[in-house]
Amino acid sequence: MNLSLAQMAVEVLSTADGRAKTALSHKHAAAWFAAREAGTPLEIGAATPPDFPARPDRPELLDPRDVPKRKPGSPDGRRALLHAVAHIELNAVDLHWDIIARFSDVKMPLGFYDDWVKAADEESKHFNLVCDCLEAQDSQYGALPAHAGMWRAASDTADDIMGRLAVVPMVLEARGLDVTPGMIEVFRKAGDRGTIEALEVIYSEEVGHVAYGSKWFHFLCGRHELDPKDTFHALVRKYFHGPLKPPFNEEKRAEAGLPPDFYWPLADRLPPSRTS
Repeated sequence: MNLSLAQMAVEVLSTADGRAKTALSHKHAAAWFAAREAGTPLEIGAATPPDFPARPDRPELLDPRDVPKRKPGSPDGRRALLHAVAHIELNAVDLHWDIIARFSDVKMPLGFYDDWVKAADEESKHFNLVCDCLEAQDSQYGALPAHAGMWRAASDTADDIMGRLAVVPMVLEARGLDVTPGMIEVFRKAGDRGTIEALEVIYSEEVGHVAYGSKWFHFLCGRHELDPKDTFHALVRKYFHGPLKPPFNEEKRAEAGLPPDFYWPLADRLPPSRTS
């Protein structure tokens, strides 16, 4: 008996080991797209996702204030940076499957599921790319402590699909567009071509994930006759803890469908004056 897409999502969320989780994610994404290609899409179905996704015994999860700070210019600092990215990517795999299972009661076009299955599939690839980079440096995911608060946005928006779209792809993943060029430069200075190539893949594909968030957020605003900008501001203020932090990658954000008047009003300072 074929699993529904929601059941597939819960299987991924319930798998603890990162490599096993991403292998299952790839398998279920391939099954979804094969059925779509054949013109016989899988049932979306319904399933109850766990409140928190399964996680391996390591890394140790700490309060963000307790995660050790390391200078990125040192070898240990670069390994710590990669470890943090791997942790983010693993959470992203779960976030994209979770939106499918958690909101399966919300009637959405098949394109919604195409986008988030593709995003989950790509995040699975990203996790494995970064793990490969760690292993090339005689380390591995789980070797260092990690941020315990990564699932907070999912918990806060567990009953609000528009809040989820606003906070996860349109704020958190958009932040990735802001900071990844700086990370690439760290590894460029170190001459680490393999890590540069991995981060460039992640950077290019994350634009699409932010764009999926913007697209489906606007779709739901249209369905409910809501102003997208005002609604976005209200939801981010409700669910996101603290102001957005510039500098912003305005070019990539625009490419993903996020104009400046969405995020600058939520920033912790005013945009630089254009007059002098």
